[in-house]
Amino acid sequence: MAPHTLEDVFSALRRRPDVEAPNLQAWDATDRLLLETAAELVPGGSTIAVIGDRYGALTLGALATLGPGAVRVHQDLVTGERALRLNAAALRSAGLLPDTTAGMPDGGAGKEPGFTQVPLGPELLAGAGAVLLQLPKTLAELDEIAAAVARYAAPDATLLAGGRVKHMSLSMNAVLERHFRSVRPQLAKQKSRVILADGPQGSGEPERFPVVEHLTELDLRVAAHGAVFAGTKLDIGTRFLLTFLPNIKAARHAVDLGCGTGILAAMYARQHPGSQVTATDQSAAAVASAQATAQANGLAGRITVLQDDALSTMPDGSVDLVLLNPPFHVGAGVHAGAGLKMIEAAGRVLAPNGELWTVYNRHLPYLPALERHVGPTVVKGRNPKFTVTLSTRRSTGPAGA
Repeated sequence: MAPHTLEDVFSALRRRPDVEAPNLQAWDATDRLLLETAAELVPGGSTIAVIGDRYGALTLGALATLGPGAVRVHQDLVTGERALRLNAAALRSAGLLPDTTAGMPDGGAGKEPGFTQVPLGPELLAGAGAVLLQLPKTLAELDEIAAAVARYAAPDATLLAGGRVKHMSLSMNAVLERHFRSVRPQLAKQKSRVILADGPQGSGEPERFPVVEHLTELDLRVAAHGAVFAGTKLDIGTRFLLTFLPNIKAARHAVDLGCGTGILAAMYARQHPGSQVTATDQSAAAVASAQATAQANGLAGRITVLQDDALSTMPDGSVDLVLLNPPFHVGAGVHAGAGLKMIEAAGRVLAPNGELWTVYNRHLPYLPALERHVGPTVVKGRNPKFTVTLSTRRSTGPAGA
């Protein structure tokens, strides 16, 4: 098989099933710089762990150009996991990936081409000689990842952590220095930079995550892994929506869509002990945090936690109530696409006359989408930053009728 370039791989990548738009792409200059740096430092045949690969650029680029012995990958978002599998299948069909399933029993039926998707922890990192990391948004998430690499990767492993220069800070170096003896920022290239870290230390320290703190204003214990938005704090949108909790009906089955740490699910379950409650998010860290929050408050038996992409595994018309505080970012950019996808999903799973309570930033154009995908929508409250709406699923016909 002839060698392929990163351009061959990158040009074939798509974001699906995540939001796709002309101004959104499935790779960035950091993916390229990380792979180019790895090509200079990582010997062929190495076991490589990949963390934070958004749509498969790092994993599939490594398979196509680095000649690794094995690639294991952890992605926090289920959309990223699915995008990687879809992109791998497309690249394999186009002859851009080596067929590592050849010669396996049954032709490697059901096996992915050369990579394994696993949680953050020993299964991902044990024996890994190199770790490729797209730097996360928060220092807490970086702290959790760096601690795991130092604890579980090979003693001589090198962490290659890359990011866009505008999103990087000296505080990231300080976090890495807590877990590695040597931290060496490299020269920037195309507005991206790679930090090399090796010499893991502190591997004997106890696990810090999830962090659990008591939220006094709600009398609620909140658990958070590093990747979860707002950590153990109460974000201001959720705070505003909770002021309407006394007006939200008791439902047979209620869903906290995009649950984060599970605060809405926990408060609703506490208010309505007879309701079945599902907390769902596309983030593995959020799902683990919501489960821990439920357990910390004695609600584990009443809240089901599910990692899913916009309710894709829930049947149509199966839910009586959805609580939604949608994100207004896709990656690093402001984009309404994620929220619109969640609104459409809520309309699909709501039973006739079911209710969707939504809190969103006032500048976002969600009202027409709520009317179209769910049904009649009324504004229940506004403050300087947020709007809260109640949408009622039409009793007959499709939501968009």
